[in-house]
Amino acid sequence: MRQSVQYEQGPIRPPSEAGSLLIRVTRNCPWNQCAFCTTYKGQKFSRRSLEEIKADIDAAKAIANHIAEMSWSNGDGGRLTRRVLAQVVGDPRLNDCYRSVGLWLASGGETVFLQDANSLMLSTDSLVEILDHLRKTFPDLKRVTSYARAATLAKKSVEDLVRLRERGLVRLHVGMESGSDQVLKLINKGCTQEQLIEAGKRVVAAGISLCLYIIPGIGGRGFSTEHATESARVVNTVNPAFVRFRSLYVSRKSTLREMVDKGVFDPPDEDEIVQEIKLFLSSLGDVSTTIVSDHILNLLEEVEGSLPQDRDKMLAVLDRYLNMPKDDRLLFQLGRRAGLLRSLDDLNQFGVRSRLEDAKAQIEKEVPGGVTEYIASIKKQYI
Repeated sequence: MRQSVQYEQGPIRPPSEAGSLLIRVTRNCPWNQCAFCTTYKGQKFSRRSLEEIKADIDAAKAIANHIAEMSWSNGDGGRLTRRVLAQVVGDPRLNDCYRSVGLWLASGGETVFLQDANSLMLSTDSLVEILDHLRKTFPDLKRVTSYARAATLAKKSVEDLVRLRERGLVRLHVGMESGSDQVLKLINKGCTQEQLIEAGKRVVAAGISLCLYIIPGIGGRGFSTEHATESARVVNTVNPAFVRFRSLYVSRKSTLREMVDKGVFDPPDEDEIVQEIKLFLSSLGDVSTTIVSDHILNLLEEVEGSLPQDRDKMLAVLDRYLNMPKDDRLLFQLGRRAGLLRSLDDLNQFGVRSRLEDAKAQIEKEVPGGVTEYIASIKKQYI
């Protein structure tokens, strides 16, 4: 059995790209100084050569062909049946690339995500060549997406972005984090509100779907209000297709953790983050943005919807939570972080509340720092 074919993959991708084929065009992050991030800590940024990238695309195609051959050998007619997928995923002789391609094919085999943190650092001509090779190799592709930094996009012309969209790059994921210049400086983001707006306008003008990521809580207690209102200002000006929440988690090895230890940064609690999200949503104007809360770090998964029609529904969820008794809010936090709850209604399901109350009592008795510290320990597993 062939098992030597493989290609290079980076460490992360957005949750919404879970079913995408990952093609690494750059390594790591060219900025790599954000106070909250440890993903590429200690790693050097580099651009991969076109030859390397094309070879990886060809390798992914060779693996897909091999999987089809396995299907024919099993009598499954080239189809990716459960039996074939189980063989691809479970055979220890096959490397991780086989499993990645197998799962990609199982998801439809129609989407590709370009890694790592800022693929748009490559020249437009190089990206066009990569996109053309992807389309030639996988004619059934429907969507190619990538991460990009605002500081880079602000330097790309609309004409260049249109060329990329015409070749199949249909969405860009941008870590905005905050729209406040003071917060951006505090977390050493390496860009300004002006660059965020300029970059966003260019992407939208080019017809590329723009997804901005905001970190509720990243301004700390000191800049919470400004973080919410200035982030809304950027969204109101740019009108991106999506805004995705990634609620604050202070990683142990991050610069932000050092800032907390020195008293420079005061992280908000869960309730304060919910208040901040409410202020952000309330500050949004006449935009057609879709709000997405697709990460376990977000306490209220139900705060999702399209603006303006779903604004009241989302605000109602936030108000409902904030109006709950303090003990109920803590029970919900515990249940959500433990994976038992997904919605506020789940707390009132038969037997759930009593289970959580028993667990809370035991935690308070046995865990130093009580439920708050226990929840913090669970969050570490998410990062």
